[in-house]
Amino acid sequence: MDALLRMDSVTKSFPGVLANDRISFEVAEGEIHALLGENGAGKTTLMRILYGMTSPDSGTIYWRGKPVRIPSSHVAIGLGIGMIHQHFMLIPEFTVAENVALGLRGDRSPLLDLRGTAQRLEALSAQFGLRVDPWARVKDLSTGEQQRAEIVKALYRGAHLLVLDEPTAVLTPGEADELFAVLDSLRAQGRAVVFISHKLREVMQISDRVTVLRRGRAVATVPTCETSQEQLANMMVGRPVVLQIERSPARPGKEVIRLDEVAIRSREHHRNEVEDISLTVREGEIVALTGVAGNGQRPLIEALFGLRRVSAGHISILGRDVTACRPCDLVALNVGRIPEDRQTMGLAMSLSVYENLALETYDREPTCRWGVLRRGELRRQAQLLREEYDIRMPSIDLPVGKLSGGNQQKVILARALRRRPRAIIAVDPTRGLDVGATEFVYRQLLAARDQGAAVLLISTDLEEVLCLSDRIGVIYNGQIMGVLPATEADETRLGLMMAGMPLANMPDVLPPTHTFSNCSPQP
Repeated sequence: MDALLRMDSVTKSFPGVLANDRISFEVAEGEIHALLGENGAGKTTLMRILYGMTSPDSGTIYWRGKPVRIPSSHVAIGLGIGMIHQHFMLIPEFTVAENVALGLRGDRSPLLDLRGTAQRLEALSAQFGLRVDPWARVKDLSTGEQQRAEIVKALYRGAHLLVLDEPTAVLTPGEADELFAVLDSLRAQGRAVVFISHKLREVMQISDRVTVLRRGRAVATVPTCETSQEQLANMMVGRPVVLQIERSPARPGKEVIRLDEVAIRSREHHRNEVEDISLTVREGEIVALTGVAGNGQRPLIEALFGLRRVSAGHISILGRDVTACRPCDLVALNVGRIPEDRQTMGLAMSLSVYENLALETYDREPTCRWGVLRRGELRRQAQLLREEYDIRMPSIDLPVGKLSGGNQQKVILARALRRRPRAIIAVDPTRGLDVGATEFVYRQLLAARDQGAAVLLISTDLEEVLCLSDRIGVIYNGQIMGVLPATEADETRLGLMMAGMPLANMPDVLPPTHTFSNCSPQP
């Protein structure tokens, strides 16, 4: 295969971190090339260099066989390189056509030709099977539709190589399937794709070749058809990874978390987003609540975290009514909270790692005495947590925003579990994590359960739910379709409930499907 892109011996270092160490990487035309590695392995840094968002310390980039210098994203786009970030770069209030036209000089400049832009977008959508309404406002689109808008925006700008950074981390299984159909169409028409992911099953399904990075170095490039998930996991982590985590039977005890007929009214519409939800979680068990994103999970999570009032019903934790509580009340109750979005809800990105680890305990002994913060004690405890939770960083003084996503998640996990909480609310705790970090999170949650904690897991990842849970509830359109033991759950049964079929109406005989008895850490 002729290389469309070749990166030769690219090196990039930051203070205390060698992010890319003489990495060589190439992509051919009409190829989907997966880039694998643990969080912090250097994948995103390498692609930011390619897209002109940061400059390499050394090394050469070849585009269509010629050496090029890419000092900015504008130059990358001009060459034919597009990048779809994990956090979309769209303006919510603008339409798709307005987002695409933004920053471009059209034929009618300085006037905007939005109608012409929309017509070309419709042609690109038809060509690649993207199904994007150019006149829809981005804020009204689903996550999958927003991602398609990002892809068609890159194609509009002439992208011949697309870099997708964790593209399925925010998608439902159905949306992921639609994305793969689009990628197949791109490949068939000669476009190239760099597919950055932690999901080994998806990499095996969609890619032609795989390059594995570990600790800033490229350790292997292999044809996908000649490898396996186990081999890729071992190359990523540098050790054998247990893809089947055994767990002991649950021993449920006293009731810890209780929701009684909870209803939550929409802030924008005169209707309930959540309706009559009742659920209990006992000590020593993990109860999962799953469903397609956008079916009432967000308002329910906000109510559980003390960020939103309910319009009816009650929530109690550890025997205390917390229906109208504040987040600080949950801290006082020692409730472990793992939010869904680590960057906007979980961390203060500009503060140091040790300061983020202390956000829930800084105002009490031994880190605070007579109203005076004892930074030496904060730092000592942060060092202990750094070792216990394997948080990889050059210094605890580093701003947490400088860490990889997996290490940011470990900071949240360490903060949530450090005081051995009796109640834990975990929302998509492994979203965007590599196989090694996922295995670590799974073991921590199972250990907390075995120590008597009540864990409420709210997740859109069916594999995660089937792996970790003792009981599973499914939410659809703001209502719970039913709760069943994990031993009776399978993808078919849960899928029907996620589509709106109540458990009570489920037929006795369903098509055969695989039932998960153990846990495969595929984030």
